Amino acid sequence: MKVAVMTDSTAYIPVDMRNAYGIHMIPLSVNFEDETYQEEVDITTEEFYQKIKNVKELPTTSQPAIGLITEKLEELSKEFDAVVSIHLSSGISGTYQAVVSAGDMVEGIKVFAFDSEISCMAQGFYALEAAEMAKENKSPEEIMERLNEIKKTMHGYFVVDDLTNLHRGGRLNGAQAIIGSLLQVKPVLHFVDKVIVPFEKIRTRKKAINRVMGMLEEDAREGKIAKVVFVHANHEQDALDLRDEFLQKYPDTEALISYFGPVIGTHVGEGAIGVCWYYK
Repeated sequence: MKVAVMTDSTAYIPVDMRNAYGIHMIPLSVNFEDETYQEEVDITTEEFYQKIKNVKELPTTSQPAIGLITEKLEELSKEFDAVVSIHLSSGISGTYQAVVSAGDMVEGIKVFAFDSEISCMAQGFYALEAAEMAKENKSPEEIMERLNEIKKTMHGYFVVDDLTNLHRGGRLNGAQAIIGSLLQVKPVLHFVDKVIVPFEKIRTRKKAINRVMGMLEEDAREGKIAKVVFVHANHEQDALDLRDEFLQKYPDTEALISYFGPVIGTHVGEGAIGVCWYYK
């Protein structure tokens, strides 16, 4: 059985890496007042952060149209028997469910949809593992089993400068956002049961990031980590500094740099920083 691997644009896997691994992508969109852009297709991350500085209203985001998904699946059906399709958390987007529905509409290809229950390069890690297994001619069932194994140890934490965007976009409970703003705390956020919730409320950005790094280093000391990624929202140097500091202590760990692109960047805001890792 020939198996394709697909994800959506919010995995933010660099295009050269997607091509090298043969990963197919369907884009989500960011909607400004004047125009809608498919991220990673019509607008780059750099263009997005430049554009958002000059708008009065926060853009909105939207999942791929079901027609776009069925079109992609029909294209894949000409070459593949099955597709493992990995998507951002169903608790913050309808993309996963749209792929499930599209899979029922397209003949000639079996669709195995996977809810990553997270986003960004943590989601990308699942796609990369799936692609490696597909190249080894593993079955879709074997790939899904491995992805569910990874899910048990996937860690993802992020710190944002301002909770307002997450609240406005409906990705964070209003009371949590208001309390955070009033107390001027920088909560460490993570996904629980597919939605974003505070992990710990911490007074300063530096202390919040140090808390996340402390958890990462604890796992690194025990030799548990398969891969780690440092994710930034238009502040690449912050991510590079954290990576370099980490690699000085744990040079044998595979450490990547990634970014919050337009769709997720709309909600977390410029300056957000995230760290994700999973176990061997």
